Amino acid sequence: MQKKDLDWKNIGFGYTQTDYRYVSNYKNGAWDEGGLSTDANIVLGECACVLQYAQTCFEGLKAYSTADGKIVCFRPDLNATRMADSCRRMKMPVFPEEKFVEAVVETVKANAQFVPPYGTGASLYIRPYMFGADAILGVKPANEFQFRVFCSPVGPYFKGGVKPLHLRISDYDRAAPRGTGHIKAGLNYAMSLYAIVDAHEKGYDENVYLDSATRTHIEETGGANIIFVTKEGNIVTPKSDTILPSITRRSLLQVATDYLGIKAEEREISIDEISSFTECGLCGTAAVISPVGTIDDHGKIITFNEGKNEMGPVIKRLYETLRAIQMCEIPAPKGWIKEIL
Repeated sequence: MQKKDLDWKNIGFGYTQTDYRYVSNYKNGAWDEGGLSTDANIVLGECACVLQYAQTCFEGLKAYSTADGKIVCFRPDLNATRMADSCRRMKMPVFPEEKFVEAVVETVKANAQFVPPYGTGASLYIRPYMFGADAILGVKPANEFQFRVFCSPVGPYFKGGVKPLHLRISDYDRAAPRGTGHIKAGLNYAMSLYAIVDAHEKGYDENVYLDSATRTHIEETGGANIIFVTKEGNIVTPKSDTILPSITRRSLLQVATDYLGIKAEEREISIDEISSFTECGLCGTAAVISPVGTIDDHGKIITFNEGKNEMGPVIKRLYETLRAIQMCEIPAPKGWIKEIL
């Protein structure tokens, strides 16, 4: 297949408009048939619910080119389930999970020329999302909604090589107990913008948030789940009802146990014990795992991987194994890879 004339090896991690996107509308209690559109613009009234009360949620996943010329996607069924959970919590109509996967497949197929070639380190980022579309002035859910899927070719997250991140323990809270921290709602990310800009201005790459009830346990960062490695070489990751259930984290834990023979567990992690861990990483769709070099706990600097400017050995094995599964270089567990073309 002829690919678009793009500088694939130097493409950044940003938005590039593609030819097609999927659009479906909910009105009078039902979703329409939905289909592809060449129009990248959305027309909304000034009183649209999403603009007034932020009734919106989204997902993020990727499609890849494999060595044998196929185009595949990684675990889109889990994105469909997570979006359904987000919709229920946000009082939005659930877009059928099977149809969600079909919409992703249809969108990627239509934009196959934008899927970066194998070996470039780039991929096709896919963004399904939904929002309240009709005019709502009083505080209540919308009556009409739009579900859309667009995609954009993106470069590797580690542009120019892996550089361990410098994090800080944040004085801000990410999510309230019994709030919306466990769903992928736009409002969760909006509230983190002040804190992330403040962190960047002070020389940090990200914020590490504590549980807002007691401020004694590690939760996650503004845009990713967090993983630690113990002195024994085991994997531990925080467990909490206010953490977004990362599909990448879930996959990494299974890779650790089934592929690498590493013990992995989810449990509460006290802020007082993080200095005992040897490695740390942030996990998510964008980079699989970003290594963490240091965490600043109000002047107390906790260093991982002995201060080396590279991925730690356990984090590196996890990263390389999951990437090989995603690229179909090694066999994947049943149901993990969705072949598109």
